[in-house]
Amino acid sequence: MNVKLLITISITLFFFSTSSVIARAALIDNAIDPFSFTSLRLFFGALVLLILLYIKDKKISLDMKSNWTSSLMLFLYAICFSYAYINLDAGLGALILFAVVQLTIICFALFKKESLTITKILGIALAILGLIYLLFPSSDFELSLYHVSLMVVSGLAWGVYTLLGKNCTNATLHTADNFTKALLFIGIFYFFINETYLSSYGVFLAFLTGGITSALGYALWYTILPKLETMTSGVVQLLVPPLAIFLSVLLLNEELSTKLILSTIVILVGIYIYLTAKQPKA
Repeated sequence: MNVKLLITISITLFFFSTSSVIARAALIDNAIDPFSFTSLRLFFGALVLLILLYIKDKKISLDMKSNWTSSLMLFLYAICFSYAYINLDAGLGALILFAVVQLTIICFALFKKESLTITKILGIALAILGLIYLLFPSSDFELSLYHVSLMVVSGLAWGVYTLLGKNCTNATLHTADNFTKALLFIGIFYFFINETYLSSYGVFLAFLTGGITSALGYALWYTILPKLETMTSGVVQLLVPPLAIFLSVLLLNEELSTKLILSTIVILVGIYIYLTAKQPKA
C-alpha cells in the first residue's frame, strides 16, 4: 500500500470518526430529532458535493436512470443510524454497526472467492476481538430489540454501499448523485413522521457532519474503494470505533480508560498483520 493511499485512507477514517462524534453529540443532547438531523445531513452533503462537482466539471449532470440502489443504501444507513442511537448505548451501537458491516463484506468477499491466508484470517480475527473487547458493555444492561434491529439494517446498508463503490469511476459525481437521490427517499419518509424539532445548534451540527465530514469523507471513500481488495475495505473500517472514542475523549470530555488503550493496540496490531501479510499464491 503506497504512502498516498495510506494518507487518503487515514483522512477518510478521521472524517468517519468525526462524523460519528458530531452525530452522537447532536442526538444525545436532543439538539435535533433523528429525522431532521438525517434530512439536513443529507441535504448539506448534497449541496456541498454539487458545488464541488460544478467546480470540478463546470457542469452538473446527474443520471436519473441509474445509481438508485446505492442512494437507497445511503438513506437506509443514515436514517436507521440516527433512530437507533436515540436508544442504544453509543459503544454497543457502534459494535453492532461495524460487526454487521464487516460480516457483510466478508460474506461477499468469500462469495466472490477472494483468497485469504491464515495470517490474514488471524489479523481479521484479532482486530474484531479488539473491537468486541473495546465496545462490549461491562455492566448489566437492557437492549431494545427494535433499536438493535435498526442498527443492524444500518450496518447492512453501509456494507452494501461500500461494495457498490468498488465500481466507482468518478467519486465526486457518484457521491453527489447518491446524496441528491437520497433526499427523494427522505421526502417519502417524511409522510411517516409525526413530530420534528430542531435548534440552531442542532442545524449547525447537521451541517458539520453532512456538509463536511460525510460529504468529503464519502467522496474520498469512493475514490479509495476501487484501489482496495473487498476484504481490506472492511478491515480498515474497524479503526473507526476506537478513533471515534478517542475523539469523544478530546471533544466530549469522556474518560480515557486502560480498556480503550489496550483494545486500540489490539485492533491496530490486527490491522497491521492483515495489511502486511503476503498475498496468497494463485
